[in-house]
Amino acid sequence: MYGIHILDLLVVAAYIVAIIYIGRRASKQSKSEEGYFLAGRKLGKLYQIFLNFGNATEPSGAVTTASFVYQRGASGAWYSFQTIFMNPYYWFMNVWFRRVRLITMGELFEDRFGSRALGLFYSVFQMFVAILLIGFGSFTAYTITASLVTKPETEWTVTERRSVEGYYELNKMETQLAKGSAAVETVTVDKERLAVLRDMKARGELTSHISALAPAWCRWTFYISFIAVVAIYMVMGGMTAAAFSEALQGSLIIVFSIILIPTGLAAIGGFEGLAQKVPKSAFELFGVSGTVQFTWLTIAAITLPSLIQMNALSPNMSIMGSAKNEMAARMGVVGLYGKRLMIILWTFAGLIAIALFSGENALPAPDAAWGALSKRLLGPGLIGLMLAGVIAAVMSNLAAKSMAIASLFVRNIYRLIWPFSTEERGVYVARWTIVAVLLLGLLAATTMKDMEKIVRLVITVNVPFGAAILVMFFWRRLTVHAVWGTLIICVTLNIVAPLTMDYFPAARYSPSLTEMTVDTLGKPVPVYFDQVVRSVPGDLTSPLVGQGRFNMEAYLVDKLGLDAAKMTPNERLATQYFWDALFPFVCLVLISLVTPMSDKKRVDLFYGKMKTPVGATPELEASNMEHTRKDPARFDHTKMFPGSSWEFTKWDKTDTVGFLLCCAVSGAMIFMFSLMLKLAGATL
Repeated sequence: MYGIHILDLLVVAAYIVAIIYIGRRASKQSKSEEGYFLAGRKLGKLYQIFLNFGNATEPSGAVTTASFVYQRGASGAWYSFQTIFMNPYYWFMNVWFRRVRLITMGELFEDRFGSRALGLFYSVFQMFVAILLIGFGSFTAYTITASLVTKPETEWTVTERRSVEGYYELNKMETQLAKGSAAVETVTVDKERLAVLRDMKARGELTSHISALAPAWCRWTFYISFIAVVAIYMVMGGMTAAAFSEALQGSLIIVFSIILIPTGLAAIGGFEGLAQKVPKSAFELFGVSGTVQFTWLTIAAITLPSLIQMNALSPNMSIMGSAKNEMAARMGVVGLYGKRLMIILWTFAGLIAIALFSGENALPAPDAAWGALSKRLLGPGLIGLMLAGVIAAVMSNLAAKSMAIASLFVRNIYRLIWPFSTEERGVYVARWTIVAVLLLGLLAATTMKDMEKIVRLVITVNVPFGAAILVMFFWRRLTVHAVWGTLIICVTLNIVAPLTMDYFPAARYSPSLTEMTVDTLGKPVPVYFDQVVRSVPGDLTSPLVGQGRFNMEAYLVDKLGLDAAKMTPNERLATQYFWDALFPFVCLVLISLVTPMSDKKRVDLFYGKMKTPVGATPELEASNMEHTRKDPARFDHTKMFPGSSWEFTKWDKTDTVGFLLCCAVSGAMIFMFSLMLKLAGATL
């Protein structure tokens, strides 16, 4: 059936049955809110490893990494692999979210500032973020599946045929221009046709194949069926079901990450064939490939906002808070290192895609690389295993997000209206919240088209909250007014404005804002908007119009004296990330210094609790916290800067050894990754 064998369907069906069974079994342990949201705070080291691995290893990571590598070579993997620098930080962060002893991230703002309104705003904001991420995960699963289920040429419509023929015509022109072949004169003469085709590509009107799932009713059927399975097992089992299922899902994630490597190498003649068919520059982890140069500056620019925003992720409390002790929470780092290994595998899949789909055979959209590889390399049964792995990865990721949002809604919104509702009622509301959030994510998925744009949004969307939470943990001078002011300014300036500028005719048609320059390959690229196209398709005399995200950050630094048009695409990208990462801290500090502090008694208890280790047993935990309530300053002797408003504490042996070990492992993985690429690119 359009390239999908009955064996593939049976493999996927077997996975779905297994995951629903897990949800049914876990439902018996999910009666109370703590049991439903945090698995009773009983999850040990192994479950924490799987939870962190599943939450971090979404299939969109595989697809986007392969896509970026296909576009830019191995250096494109830094969009995902920059997280390798964060693992030592997780060694501490996981403990912080266990020590706060809360159920939701929204409660953190009430606990520190006494502001329910701030917790409510966080909850509502994170619901929109979760809907975006759930939609992104569903869109990824659809993209991979759709690329495997193709429509035969005999069934193409006239429009579909024109789209495919235009794609191959443009690829031929671009290939000839890049190679400087004898036919370049013909292409140069037909500049008008080249410009028209480039404009069509920017609009997403060209494609190399037609998917059988392209019709709207097919997309809706896929999304509804997919979301229904997630809803069933999460509604029944809650966080316990998510934890139990991670063992199965984690195994499938590893399988789908590995499966393309041996089959791909066999198809291109092994590593020798890879070295011969892929340009040398594509094996450079810190080199130039395509339009973006991934230097240390670029990597730092991407890493910084990622490091900040992860402090605000809504699943933090549900994952780390479910650990039975601090060491169990810390062991989640092992699962995160598993994700980094998967990124290395995905990078080699992207390099294999370069070897298979280059020149006139290049793919119309880099996002199709993973699906095209699967279609080309896998046979009956293996495609089903791939799909099961993709579905497993999406579901494990969506499960944690939907659970976090359900807990936020119940604890920070529903309880404001019905404060005396029973816990059984709270669990009931949480289950319906999961259904609602997944359905809204489904609607979001139907509007998505470009993975790279979504990834760039995901990296920065939580930075304002992440900055506030990070400062909250360490600076007692931080005020509630500073948090409110920073959130309003940064959300408006760094998120809302860039995403809505193309809705305003004065901006999208502005000659200065639709300015074009050229990249390192000589191709025209926009300075501010994601795309700039002709307002009338096919009419090269019509005005230019901006589309997609507006680079407000580059625009602002241009007004401050730097010429954005003279920057390289890499420099404009770095400017965006550095601004988004650093500007919130400037706002937090400046506003805090001119606004009154929060209640001292509340602040003292918050930092006393953050210094109190989690007890090994419920009895010890209760005793430890009782002593801290009576004397919040009893651990102040551990502060690095006694008498100051800074709450950094001295490291103990566990802190030091764990941090140094994480740094060593991260360094070793970077070295291993670079060495593997050099060896793979070396011709015999």
